[in-house]
Amino acid sequence: MKKKQYILAGTMLVSLSLGAQAQTQPQDTTMNRTVVVEQEYNPDIMDASKVNVLPRVEPPTVSKKAVEYDATLMPATHIPAGIMQAYTGKETQAKALPGYVRLGYGNYGNLDVRANYLFSLSPKDRLNLTFTMDGMDGKLDLPDNGGKWNSFYYRTHAAMDYVHAFSKVDLNIAGKFNQSNFNFLPDFVSNKQKFVSGDVHFGVSSTSDDMPLQFRAETNLLVYQRQHDLMVSNIKENIVRTKADVTGSISDEQTIGMAFAMDNTFYSDGRFENHTDVDFNPYYLFQNDDWKIRLGAHVDLAFGFGKKFRAAPDVEIQYIFSDSYILYAQGKGGRLQNDFRRLETITPYGITNQQLDNTYEQLNAAIGFKASPVSGLWFNLYGGYQDLKNDLIDTPTVKSDGISNVYLTEDTKNLYAGADLSYNYKDVFYLAANAVYRHWTTDSDGSDVVVSFKPAVEGNLNLKVRPISPLLVGIGYQHISRQGVEGNKADPVSNLYLNGSYELFKGISVYARVNNLLNKDYQYYWGYPSEGLSFLGGVSFLF
Repeated sequence: MKKKQYILAGTMLVSLSLGAQAQTQPQDTTMNRTVVVEQEYNPDIMDASKVNVLPRVEPPTVSKKAVEYDATLMPATHIPAGIMQAYTGKETQAKALPGYVRLGYGNYGNLDVRANYLFSLSPKDRLNLTFTMDGMDGKLDLPDNGGKWNSFYYRTHAAMDYVHAFSKVDLNIAGKFNQSNFNFLPDFVSNKQKFVSGDVHFGVSSTSDDMPLQFRAETNLLVYQRQHDLMVSNIKENIVRTKADVTGSISDEQTIGMAFAMDNTFYSDGRFENHTDVDFNPYYLFQNDDWKIRLGAHVDLAFGFGKKFRAAPDVEIQYIFSDSYILYAQGKGGRLQNDFRRLETITPYGITNQQLDNTYEQLNAAIGFKASPVSGLWFNLYGGYQDLKNDLIDTPTVKSDGISNVYLTEDTKNLYAGADLSYNYKDVFYLAANAVYRHWTTDSDGSDVVVSFKPAVEGNLNLKVRPISPLLVGIGYQHISRQGVEGNKADPVSNLYLNGSYELFKGISVYARVNNLLNKDYQYYWGYPSEGLSFLGGVSFLF
């Protein structure tokens, strides 16, 4: 075992020594960035209905005015989606305060703990520490009058993020720890599950425009353990993930670049094959006052397991007119690594009974129109087509010991159309709404069942009002209806909620949220009930 650890460590260091290449994420300018604390606590982990379906949409940019401790949460953005989420709105400070703590509790044993502190060690060094714990422990009503289920789910997250700014390069060192403890439905052969994961990250990125090449590079060691699966208990997955991106200007308006990503994946169980996945992404960029064009391609290779060669487009065209109106078209694609982390985002209640090939987005073609006609208003209209090879699906199978949610992959296609709208008036009134329709198809046997739990219509509405400076109140609604099979489909998600916060003293606020006001029965994951009428309240501190 020690030998394997040494090999992994050595591989990670060799990957780091690839040198001035770069990460594909946006450049981390921590020395002058706005600290959005709550986003650090709660990464936008989407549920199965939202994973890689819609084109990435970038609203017109606006200048950031203050440090924002963003606690605006929506259901189904957490793992699991059914856990009650707290809400405090956005607590803004004209001058950054480094510390943030939040404590809350509610019925169903809903727990909400957040802590963050940003250390400004020097003008060139910053260290950010984060801790969060949320979860629930209560009795839920099983579908079809199946009685009560004493459900629990607790998730713990801790992270550190250090950045040092050299004269022309930023160095980023980070680490994360995550643990999830929860139970399955009654009568399931294994009554509980535990996930433990950790990440170590090293990254460098150029920060000076004087350099002939701009670059970003990172290497990561990702460790993940699933403890109580049926066939492969205590299986461990270790990934050495390397990313790089190098760009060079050939004129004031033109840039060429090459992005590279490689995952070396190792398993502790011989029934899962070790493998390497490589992605090459050459691209050309053209940008002036009216046009923004990206022409590229993804070339993906697999060694050891999975389809050996795949390719997909990486094309995006935007035409900007009247300063704030944009017509755009895209043809995107690429590999989605079906590692244990992605399995958890699809459903934490799934069972790994076989090794799955990666999902590949063969094409995500879309056209759209987005605009900001007046200050504070932004909207986006779009439609498109998506072709997914080996789409990762949570499929229930009925056995003598109950329902098992088994992961499998099938080729799927979907047509979609949607709209997004947001309006902000002087931080006194805020409205956000979005809706999308999808039609799913597949050529596989039993196709109706495969896509029956896929979302057909989704909608979200969120309204917030600040009648006086210390008080923020809001109301929201979330709807998800499923495609169904032979005229039958699961009850739609129908969550009407209220939330609010009040600043008692400078830096001290109380907050509360009431969820599922209509007390509806619905499921975010097939067969697993969500909470009924629930509430959570607490206090937050800025210091």
